[in-house]
Amino acid sequence: QVQVAESGGASVQAGGSRWLVCAASGVTNCRHDMSWYRQVPGKEREFVSSIDDDGTMRYADSVAGRFTVSLQHGKTMMTLTMNNLNPEDTAMYYCKVDTHGGTCEKATYWGQGTQVTVSP
Repeated sequence: QVQVAESGGASVQAGGSRWLVCAASGVTNCRHDMSWYRQVPGKEREFVSSIDDDGTMRYADSVAGRFTVSLQHGKTMMTLTMNNLNPEDTAMYYCKVDTHGGTCEKATYWGQGTQVTVSP
């Protein structure tokens, strides 16, 4: 059973930094891609960043150059390092895990989210 959990959300001042962590259990023997999305009330969830099983990293234009994604612990933990935060980064941040091989079926799993609030 794959489970996904985010942590690290907090209130920060504009210009500051923050680290978000996504821990995925049950994926040790799976090929899987991990992504960050964010959502504000009244808007659709939007893509932030991802790192594929082969290490390919992608970023939304709005965060490129400020955010960095990385994997640790045998690809079971993903960290999003956010620098130079601005109020437009305020959102609930969600982790998504897509399994697509190995001993796991093709499926998508979401965490419950962690709130980041950036004040001017």
